[in-house]
Amino acid sequence: MEGEAVRGHGPVRVVGGMTPPEPRDGRPPLHPGRPGKGTAPPECGRGTTGSDPALLARVLKEAARAEGFDLVGITRPDPSAHGPALGRWLEAGYHGSMMYLARPDAVERRLEPARNGPGGGVISDESLGPAGRPNSPPHSAGTVLVVGHEYFQPDPPGVPEDPSRGVVARYARGRDYHKVVGKGLRRVHRRICEVLGREVPYRAYVDTGPVLERELGVRAGLGWFGRNTMLIHPRRGSYLFLGALFLALDAEPDPPFEADRCGTCRSCLDACPTGALLGRDAEGAPIMDARLCISYLTIENRGPIPRKLRPLMGNRIYGCDICQEVCPFNGRFAEEAAEPGYAARGPGERPVGVEAISAVSDGASHLHPGTNAPSLTELLEMALSEERWEAFSRGSAIRRAGRAGFARNVCVAVGNWLAGEPEPPAEAVAVLTQALSDPEPLVRGHAAWALGQAATNEARFQLSAFASTEEHPWVRKELVGTERE
Repeated sequence: MEGEAVRGHGPVRVVGGMTPPEPRDGRPPLHPGRPGKGTAPPECGRGTTGSDPALLARVLKEAARAEGFDLVGITRPDPSAHGPALGRWLEAGYHGSMMYLARPDAVERRLEPARNGPGGGVISDESLGPAGRPNSPPHSAGTVLVVGHEYFQPDPPGVPEDPSRGVVARYARGRDYHKVVGKGLRRVHRRICEVLGREVPYRAYVDTGPVLERELGVRAGLGWFGRNTMLIHPRRGSYLFLGALFLALDAEPDPPFEADRCGTCRSCLDACPTGALLGRDAEGAPIMDARLCISYLTIENRGPIPRKLRPLMGNRIYGCDICQEVCPFNGRFAEEAAEPGYAARGPGERPVGVEAISAVSDGASHLHPGTNAPSLTELLEMALSEERWEAFSRGSAIRRAGRAGFARNVCVAVGNWLAGEPEPPAEAVAVLTQALSDPEPLVRGHAAWALGQAATNEARFQLSAFASTEEHPWVRKELVGTERE
């Protein structure tokens, strides 16, 4: 058994922001239209203490299915088997500037998942009652319910081939997945409590704590670690958000997924433009040098992007899906996500569930160009405005990069576009010139590099003029050394 996968068929209804699918095994979901309510399987009985591990597992899985999760599996919070591999990865410095990954306390909690449960000594917001007091005394988490939610979105025609348009990674085109999956997990917990007739101590994680979600997914039978470091399901691919619900229950775990279905395929390694994927180590663990990964460079990296890597980024302005796009399992099995919150946004559109900004008309297209591969010049114009950036990033994972970081990314993409144009578009040169006056040195420096890729008399004039007044040493260096490389 390789985990439990569920996909919807025919007409669907949206329940609490997620789409409940029809289970493949034919068992009915728990009241798919009444969030927070559920019924126990006949063998279990309402209000049961739930002492039978097999019946508890069924309660947990049906609750997750009823809230629309595509993959459901159960494991235990046993110690991680990836301690040596994680240690070597950190020692090699592959985590770059993500120092939170190397903190001793965080490493310990990653290697001891039970410490992340409701009795792990760390109180989370959802476990607090009035006045900040815990709702219940600490309990040990004997079960981890691992869920997956598909987020694949097709690219619009001509993308990513058109260098004048910016490509946002699929996971960030719509609503912030932390919100969507996190709320779904909390609804799953409410259903479980309703079925069992009692409160169950819990803690939920959606890429928000020191948890190795992908390892838990493998243990829960949901897939294997691909060479691209992603969790890959054999009939779903890897476009999956993972969530983990630690519960003070003793449910029957699923068998782990033990096969490596990548075989001899190295499509992701060969396609990575920066060489961030390094294959597997002697123990079979996939290795990535995050310092070279476009996702790291455009999101987690807070400083300048190394000059030698900028031309390799193309028009990827936030994150990167290349290693997933070339994976045969995604090519064969990935389907457009049913969750409306993950859909790309059009001009001026807000993410699903995000309230409009007061005094701003809903859907005002002038605010931002959307996330569905918009014009790079329009994106940069938006990123140079605090007000428009606020409208663009509210309720979106893109907000993590910050305005200056996102504008930096777009400047690099514009520079790569100009480098391939014998006659650089005037609108691109104009917006880069405007960016040279941005209050953030990070933006000014990358705008200078991008403008230098135009290699026109107008570009040279602007660079020279701004260099004469620029006070920041790094920006000045970018201004005087920006000819096409």
